[in-house]
Amino acid sequence: MEMIVHLHPEIFDIVLQGTKDVEIRVNDEKRRALKVGDTLIFVKRPGEQEKLKTTVKNLVYFSSFEEVLDAYDMERIYLEGTSHEEYLQLMKQFYSEEEVDKNGIVAIEFEQVMES
Repeated sequence: MEMIVHLHPEIFDIVLQGTKDVEIRVNDEKRRALKVGDTLIFVKRPGEQEKLKTTVKNLVYFSSFEEVLDAYDMERIYLEGTSHEEYLQLMKQFYSEEEVDKNGIVAIEFEQVMES
């Protein structure tokens, strides 16, 4: 299975650099379909011209974003230097408490596909 993941430019860039190797999302119906070995295609907003193909290495499940922050260093999931509080506030902009309570969180560990 292939899944498209749209990213803001600064986040796309740290995926491209190899710094960020974990994508955090609410584990909704779309994410529950993901399996190890599936393909994530990261697309850089707004122009969506730049793309990066990755492979899902592991799926780790959590009940909250706070648990995610206990499990991963910030630079693996978001911009280095972002505080835990800033990250949690940002996630509240994207996902409601109801969504998190209903679905939980999935950490999608990935690696870039080296194309020859």
